[in-house]
Amino acid sequence: MRHGRPMTLVFTGFPCLQGNTLPAKVSFHWISGCSAHAGSGPRATILFYCVACGRVYRSIGCDILCLRGLSLATHNTSVWKLVLAYDGTDFSGWQVQPGLVTVQGELRDALARVTGEEVLPQGSGRTDAGVHALGQVASFSLAAPIPEVNLARALNRTLPPSIRVLSATRVKDDFHARHSAQAKTYEYRIFRGEICPPWQARYVYALPAPLDIEAMQRAAARVCGEHDFLSFAASDPDRGERDGHATPGDTVRFLHASHWLEEPQLLVYRVRGNGFLHHMVRNLVGTFLEVGRGNLRETEIPAILDARSRERAGPTAPARGLFLVQVDYLQD
Repeated sequence: MRHGRPMTLVFTGFPCLQGNTLPAKVSFHWISGCSAHAGSGPRATILFYCVACGRVYRSIGCDILCLRGLSLATHNTSVWKLVLAYDGTDFSGWQVQPGLVTVQGELRDALARVTGEEVLPQGSGRTDAGVHALGQVASFSLAAPIPEVNLARALNRTLPPSIRVLSATRVKDDFHARHSAQAKTYEYRIFRGEICPPWQARYVYALPAPLDIEAMQRAAARVCGEHDFLSFAASDPDRGERDGHATPGDTVRFLHASHWLEEPQLLVYRVRGNGFLHHMVRNLVGTFLEVGRGNLRETEIPAILDARSRERAGPTAPARGLFLVQVDYLQD
């Protein structure tokens, strides 16, 4: 049996790994490790899933697979959808990068530890270093027949505390976290008090300076609808995403909503669109802040859009204030 291909093992009178006695006949799904009939040595590692208790177990040594009462049956793969929240402060963004700690890399490693399968989860978008998520979505295929609630629990036990799986569900085979996305919502949070509490400093841009909020609100409204957002993109706009990667030069996006919300000591920019270019939200925020400071007029926003030049827009706001809030799909 090849690595990663599951089969069902039925053990008779097998003692529970946690010290209890299981029923006389219990089914386990073999997930990865040595073959049921191959002598792979006394230290071979085997992962298997118990149907009775819904847990994934790791065994050291092949003798556990040589009990009497063994029967085999294969299982098909399933497509999974995870909804994740994470603190992006200590990560070099979402995407796997050599020698760097990333959210995608941590999730990949956690899936390998839990299921024994090597999969690279695909995210709805690639958040940058320092950017947070309240509702990032990832998709991947697994052969292990793990119940939905158990996969979420198992992943949260092995992931670092700064990444949490909010839900894990099986979805249709054609689902893809990036390609199936219809819209995304981001928030940018600015702390307006004189002294930013240390427990909030990682998640806000502290800016107590006076701002013309009404002018910023009018400026934000001017980017609603369909526009070419090249002026608000980073120097590599093809890193943006509509359903994932934009083709070079494809910088037109549709924003459904763009507005500011005032909360106690917080000023929050909320934007929802069918896709966003690299740094687009942070560049919009930086430009609107220039309007709030009086360095730009809100009536200049259409001209900045038409110019299709990054030099015409404002600076890039710091990553720590940005959150990916939600990703929308047709089946939601």
